[in-house]
Amino acid sequence: MSLLDSLLAGLTLVANVESFLALAIGVVVGVIGGAIPGMSATMAVALTLPFTFAMQPITGILLLLGVYKGGIFGGSIPAILIKTPGTPASSATVLDGYPLAEQGRAGKALGMALWASCTADLVSNLALILFAGWLASFALSFGPPEFFTLILFSLTIIAGVSGDSLLRGALSALLGLLLATVGLDLVYGTNRFTFGDPNLMGGLNFIAVLIGLFAIPEIISMVWNPRGHEGQTRALGRDWVTFREYRNSFKSILRGSFIGVFLGSIPGIGAAPSAFLSYSEARRKSPNKANFGKGELEGVAAAEAGNNGVAGATLIPLLALGVPGDVITAIIMGAFMIHGLQPGPMMFILNTDVIYGLFIGLIVSSAFLFLVGSVAIRGFRFVADIPRGVLFPAVMVLCIYGVFAVNNNLFDVGVMFAMGWVGFFMLRFRIPAAPFLIAFILGPLLEDNFRQAMLMSGSSPTILFRGPITWVFWTLTAITVFAIARAGAKAARRPAA
Repeated sequence: MSLLDSLLAGLTLVANVESFLALAIGVVVGVIGGAIPGMSATMAVALTLPFTFAMQPITGILLLLGVYKGGIFGGSIPAILIKTPGTPASSATVLDGYPLAEQGRAGKALGMALWASCTADLVSNLALILFAGWLASFALSFGPPEFFTLILFSLTIIAGVSGDSLLRGALSALLGLLLATVGLDLVYGTNRFTFGDPNLMGGLNFIAVLIGLFAIPEIISMVWNPRGHEGQTRALGRDWVTFREYRNSFKSILRGSFIGVFLGSIPGIGAAPSAFLSYSEARRKSPNKANFGKGELEGVAAAEAGNNGVAGATLIPLLALGVPGDVITAIIMGAFMIHGLQPGPMMFILNTDVIYGLFIGLIVSSAFLFLVGSVAIRGFRFVADIPRGVLFPAVMVLCIYGVFAVNNNLFDVGVMFAMGWVGFFMLRFRIPAAPFLIAFILGPLLEDNFRQAMLMSGSSPTILFRGPITWVFWTLTAITVFAIARAGAKAARRPAA
C-alpha cells in the first residue's frame, strides 16, 4: 500500500464527527484533569479508559490521546498560577512561571506556555510520523549500561537548576537520591529504610512527594506569616504574549521539542526529566541566564516545550515496537489490546488504516489543544485573583484528595505533609527543591540499570564503557562537569575582583 493509499485509508477512518468530537472532549478532560493539582494526566487517562470500552477502537484511542495531550499542557496552569504543578511534567514550569505570576504577568506566562506546548506538540507528532521506525530501532539498541550513562548524564542537569549555590543544589540532590532508596531492594528483596513499616516497602509515593515539596510549603508559609501575604494578591495583567517574544524564545522551544522527542522515544525516561533538561539547556545558552528562576519567559517556553515534546514521541516505541514509553502509554496500550489491536511492527502491516488514522488525529489534536488551551487559560486564570486565605484551603483539599486518590491510602497523605515541612525548611534556607525532585525521579532508574549492568558483566565495571553510545554519554557528562566547575570557579573569583 502506497503512502497516499495509507493516508486515504486513515482519513476514511477518522473523518467523522465521532472521532473529532472524542478528540476534542479528550483534550478538554485532559486540560481540566491536568489543571487540578494532584490529579495528573496519568490519573485522568486512567479514569477515562473505562468510557472507551463501548466505542470504536480509533474513537476510544483518540479520546485517550486527547486526554494525554490536554493533561500535559493543563499541568502548567496551576504551576504558573499557584506554584502547584498539576502534573510532574510541569514541575520545571514552576521555576519561572510562578515568579512571572507574582509580577502580575501570569497571562503572558500562560500564553507562552500554550504557544510552546502547541509548537512542541506539533513537532513531536511530525517526528512520530516521520521517524518512528528509525528512532525506535535506535532506542532498541539501549541496554542497562547505555541507560546508566544516559541517566548519569541527565543528573548533571541538576547543576543547571541549582540556583545561586551549587553546594545547596548538590545537597538537595543527595537528599532526593537518599529518599529514592526507601523500599524493598528489587534484586535481593531486603528492606531499606522501611523501619518495619509495610507502607514504606513500595517506596514513597511520587505524587505525595511532589505535592508535598511544591504545594504544602506555600500553605505553611502563609500560616506561618499571614501578614506577610497581605496585599500580595497577584494581578494577571492584560498583556498577551507577543509574536516577538515567541520568536525570541523560538530556539529554546525548538531545542526543547527535539529534547522531548529524543527522550520520549526512549522508554522509561518520561516528560519531567525532559522538561528539566530543556530548561537547563535554555538557561545555559540564554543571554538572560541570570534572570532564569526569577521570572524569565524563555524558561517557561523551554520547560513546556520539553514536556510536550515527549507526548507524541512516547508513542514511537509503543506503535513501532509494542513497548510503552511511560505509564500513560502503558494505559493506552491496554486500550489497544482491549479493542483487539496489538501495537508493534505487524500493526503497520495489518492495521495501516488505524496507524494513519491516529497520525491524522494527532495532527488535529495540536489545533484542538490551542483552541481548548486558550479558553482554559481564560477560565482558570481567575484562580490567581482569589485571595490566598480562600485559595490555599481549597488547594489543600485538592492536594489531600489527589494524593489520597492515587492509592486510597492515608499514609500517602502523611508523606505529603512530612515532605511539606521538608520543603518549607528548604524554602527558608534557600535550598532549591528542583534538584531534589530530579534526583528522586532518576535515582531508582540509575540504581536499577547500574545493578543490571553489573549482573550482566559479573561485577566488571568495564561494561559501562562497552560501546560508542556509552562513550558519547560519558564524554557529555565529563564536558558538563567541567563546564560546571569552570562556571563555579569564575563565580568564586568574581567577588574578590
